[in-house]
Amino acid sequence: MNKFLGYIFTPLFYFFFFLTLIIFQPVQWGCYRFFGYKAHKKSVDLLNFFLTYCQIFSGNSTTFINEQQLPLNQPIIFVANHQSMYDIPAIIWFLRKYHVKFISKIELTKGIPSISFNLKYGGGANINRKDSKQAVAEIIKLGRRMKENNWSAMIFAEGTRAKDGQMKPFQVGGIATLLKAVPHALIVPIAIENSWKTVQYGGFPLSTGEQLKWTVLPPLSSAEKNAEELTNEAEHVIRTFLKQPPKITS
Repeated sequence: MNKFLGYIFTPLFYFFFFLTLIIFQPVQWGCYRFFGYKAHKKSVDLLNFFLTYCQIFSGNSTTFINEQQLPLNQPIIFVANHQSMYDIPAIIWFLRKYHVKFISKIELTKGIPSISFNLKYGGGANINRKDSKQAVAEIIKLGRRMKENNWSAMIFAEGTRAKDGQMKPFQVGGIATLLKAVPHALIVPIAIENSWKTVQYGGFPLSTGEQLKWTVLPPLSSAEKNAEELTNEAEHVIRTFLKQPPKITS
């Protein structure tokens, strides 16, 4: 039934989703060019509010739970599992006061209304996966901006989307590189549920009646722990929360 209804609701969802992207392209441009970072940030927040709630048109619900009292005067590295591109708008909107920045493929900085503009000018890191030196340098620059502005970053530590919802092992590279530039950053895990189900049939039709959920988990204690230990701990607490089997170690 979810797939059948998807044929009906998916065109409606895509219409409003892409309409939102088109409308906010000139809005972002104007805010950034004439009023600077703060105005641009507000336009991006509002963009992602509408993108998040476009799920209504596909018959899916959105639940974001954050019961953590996180500091505003300290950079945060949010670490999450990754299931689909629809993971992102809710994180930007609901965690907007933490100025969350993303590490993205440099190819995404061209050709996508609103999204490419934000990636290019929003302060994140745009990396060339074929050029490790460039990637490391960009992530370090992001870490410096986090330190200077008390911004935060979002790391999808699996490195790719888990298309069936089953978590892949977390990779330490991005977290380790950021911690070199901003060693006092707080590590905060986020567990994402059911986002993969929306695209389980591919881009068309999208599944309907799914309950998308994000849960911010307690910050990790970083005392006397290196990046690898923190990455493993973040993976463990997310797996435990999602009731997924533990990582297989050789």
